[in-house]
Amino acid sequence: MIVITGSAGFIGSCLVSRFNAGGVSDILLVDDFSKHEKDDNTKGKKFNAKMERSEFLAWFENNAPAVSYVIHIGARTDTTEFNVDLFNQLNLNYTKSIWNTCSQHQIPLIYASSAATYGLGEHGYADDESKIHLLKPLNPYGNSKNDFDKWALQQTTCPPNWHGLKFFNVYGPNEYHKARMASVIFHSFNQIKSTGKVKLFRSHNPNYSDGGQLRDFVYVKDVVEVIWYLFSDKPKNGIYNLGSGKARTFFDLATATFNAMGVEPNIEFIDTPIDIRDKYQYFTEANMSKLVNTGYNKAFTSLEDGVTDYVQNYLMQQAHY
Repeated sequence: MIVITGSAGFIGSCLVSRFNAGGVSDILLVDDFSKHEKDDNTKGKKFNAKMERSEFLAWFENNAPAVSYVIHIGARTDTTEFNVDLFNQLNLNYTKSIWNTCSQHQIPLIYASSAATYGLGEHGYADDESKIHLLKPLNPYGNSKNDFDKWALQQTTCPPNWHGLKFFNVYGPNEYHKARMASVIFHSFNQIKSTGKVKLFRSHNPNYSDGGQLRDFVYVKDVVEVIWYLFSDKPKNGIYNLGSGKARTFFDLATATFNAMGVEPNIEFIDTPIDIRDKYQYFTEANMSKLVNTGYNKAFTSLEDGVTDYVQNYLMQQAHY
């Protein structure tokens, strides 16, 4: 049996679809299923059972021999949440418990880290494990992810195969429930639909034009392909970036969304809120050479193609992947 945590969420539910497409249905879905706005994400998918997140750790300790692989995508991902104790409980300690049980029973593990660990990018965006202790995330969410990465690298008892994935700006279907934490494409689509225009943050950095801020946007279908590769091929253990490898501007993103909707671009710039201005990232770009050097050779979807697929085949149809 394969365990996928966060399986009713955005990336997790897309991953269940990818595993189903690969002929895998012996899956235990773990999540907080009390949040019914996520119910549609698991409809029509093939799996063995569902289990509440709060019950899983105790169950796993007692039933580990029945589990062949764990993919731990579930986490508290709200970057505006500042309750450190909550992140320690749901992100750091929860993941440590999963790691320890996987290590004890020699169960392979994939877990979600985050590009939020890179902070302002003072040390670049290469997934160099020797530099992880130098990173300075900008919020408790990023700290919780980096704290686990550092802890994992210090362990002498490990799962037989393990991979931590630093997700960059993931977008795509099944994020309807994420509210303010949904991707900029999702919010742009809804703004265009209701007002005919998109509001983007004005640049407060002289090195970047308004809308010229750069991010590594990666399509969720590419993300699940990488996870399938790690699951199937089991390359070298370690922590890997998972982005497209190419930074694009928010202006490009908004324009691609307008084009996918067949609407003439109309972009308005607003000031970045004061409370986040000093922590605002003007550039992120995943160095993907480490993953590529393991043998991963699939091309990543361009921003234009990904946005077009997402908008036309999912958002406009209110469909799920």
